[in-house]
Amino acid sequence: MEDRTPFPARRAVHPLSGGPGTVAAARGHAQEFFARCLPALTPAAMDDALLLVSELVTNAVRHAPGPCALLLTDDRQRLTVTVSDTSDAVPVGRPGDLEAGTGGFGWQLLHRLAQRVAVQVHEGGGKSVTAVLIPDTVRTDGTVRTIRTDRSANS
Repeated sequence: MEDRTPFPARRAVHPLSGGPGTVAAARGHAQEFFARCLPALTPAAMDDALLLVSELVTNAVRHAPGPCALLLTDDRQRLTVTVSDTSDAVPVGRPGDLEAGTGGFGWQLLHRLAQRVAVQVHEGGGKSVTAVLIPDTVRTDGTVRTIRTDRSANS
């Protein structure tokens, strides 16, 4: 359900079950939303944005019981992906584990891809994790507009 607010911001909110198929559903919603970005995202920026969605929703499903929600915002300069869930626990980075296969790469990946990652714990319970991506876009003449040069620069 997309809210078509006047330029510049475009937003969509998608309630998600938190059960099987949640991550795939979130990626589908996000892909449809990102496909309508103006200016258009480069293929690499689309991949980065979808990876942010997958990581955030996977973390919510894995670490928080029950439903979650996906909020997507495009203000024509940056994409904001927010996932709200039922857990009050603030994510903490940890070393990746290749041997036991217990993960540990997602939080690091979010910070590597996004220009900003923030966590807000809600008074009534639950939290929201937000990642902001400044994507490369394609101009109408076919050239690529790149705003950022250091992918690891986070605030």
